[in-house]
Amino acid sequence: MAGPTGHGASLGAALGDLLRAQVTPRHRLSTYSAKHWHTQLSQLTGTRRGYQALESAGLAVRPDTLIKWLSDAEYNIRRSYRDLIHTAYENVAVVPADPIPGTVKNGQFEISGLVKTGNDERERGTRRAAPLRIDGSRGQWTDIETLWLAGDLRDDDFEDRFIDDVIVADIGEGTDGWEFSGDTYAVELR
Repeated sequence: MAGPTGHGASLGAALGDLLRAQVTPRHRLSTYSAKHWHTQLSQLTGTRRGYQALESAGLAVRPDTLIKWLSDAEYNIRRSYRDLIHTAYENVAVVPADPIPGTVKNGQFEISGLVKTGNDERERGTRRAAPLRIDGSRGQWTDIETLWLAGDLRDDDFEDRFIDDVIVADIGEGTDGWEFSGDTYAVELR
């Protein structure tokens, strides 16, 4: 039975597609797009999480001051307060990524697409050549997960880290390293 599969124009894109289908990436809430401090403050004070973000950012004002600020969008507050409001707004607007689950890190990956090591270059995952099978449990996922949780795991980074930290850890360096220079890839997780 086939497992979840990611597709993409590169190995990294296919891996990213597969991972995003399994867990929620770090992302910005689309409802948090206000630019003006007053609108940001209004939105923050509408939720308990917003109040917590203001407190965490270091904004400590009396309730009557807060009411004064909210009642007048043209009220002139100090730049340092505007900066704290913006910091709180940015922090509450970002949803952290879910950690990469063990089912991914310990999974068996089947890679289809153009694979080259040394003089051996072939299209894998066809009738003529089986997919490249990688045991994820042998890999070192720390750098990949750190980038993922920070929201900085771009497709090309994912591909590089996956080659160095998972493929090489499982089956070795290959004759002259591993190259994935094709224009379409599928990665199935088993």
